[in-house]
Amino acid sequence: MADLHQALNAALSSASDLNSSFQRLSARYREEVAATAPILQSAGDVVTYAAYRMPATFAAVRSALTEAALLQPGFAPVSQLDIGGGSGAAVWAAAEVFPSISSVTVYEQVPEAIALGKKLAMEADAAAVRGARWVRGFIDDLAGLEDVDLVTVSYVLSELSGEQQQELVGLLARSRAVVLLIEPGTPKGYERIVAARDALVAAGRSVVAPCPQDGACPIPRGKDWCHFSSRVNRSSLHRQTKGGVLGFEDEKFSYVVTASGANHPQNRVVRHPQSRKGMVSLRLCTGEGSLEERIVSKRQGPLYKAARDAEWGDAWPPVD
Repeated sequence: MADLHQALNAALSSASDLNSSFQRLSARYREEVAATAPILQSAGDVVTYAAYRMPATFAAVRSALTEAALLQPGFAPVSQLDIGGGSGAAVWAAAEVFPSISSVTVYEQVPEAIALGKKLAMEADAAAVRGARWVRGFIDDLAGLEDVDLVTVSYVLSELSGEQQQELVGLLARSRAVVLLIEPGTPKGYERIVAARDALVAAGRSVVAPCPQDGACPIPRGKDWCHFSSRVNRSSLHRQTKGGVLGFEDEKFSYVVTASGANHPQNRVVRHPQSRKGMVSLRLCTGEGSLEERIVSKRQGPLYKAARDAEWGDAWPPVD
């Protein structure tokens, strides 16, 4: 991620009034309602969004794809399609997780976002990012879904109407690619991911991550929601944009990764593990389609050590 930070700092060093623009855009995105027009309507909007969202989106996508890679050790994608890619955060993340990627296409409707994405990509270490093909297009214009290995759709569903979400998920269901959908880690974001997951599974796809099974989500709807967290180190530009003082923030996100073939994920830790003297309590989403509290005691030796090291979002038992 160091090269992304450097590219952002270089490209945005002369930007001004980032904080006031951030406050307006942040309030709009927190509404989580469909957009009737592009939310990013100017070059200034795009610059601000890139400054405060690219690091967080990168971290969330990298975290989700890292889990998918652990659970599919033979998966080595060569091509990626990023839908609604903005200035390209998911492309940078995928290239880091999967060095095998050599061909990248980004679909984005805002020309200023494409221009900034291209400018940033020139500074990337990964040749796939530097050589990415940027296409100005909308959902109706999507092409090539049948020819790629990996499709990423990050923080896009919230900007679409219910009908548009169904249309996009229907297109993804017919792809042979491994597909990542990621949304904010909020109750509404989780609901969008669950609806997409249900439709993809009904179409014959299997869940790679984070769910350990393809049945109904066991989390009570309306009472809780499944989400994960990835820590983001803030650069000085990031802190300036958000008006923050801490050197980090935690990006909360909900996601699903599906594939066209059968997969066998493991149990998933869905809350921060609780450590007490001589034991660790893990809340697991299990392969049997239930939520379970698992106690791992010191008497269990290596498993106890693994439980002490386990984090929210990890597979359980750990994947070697």
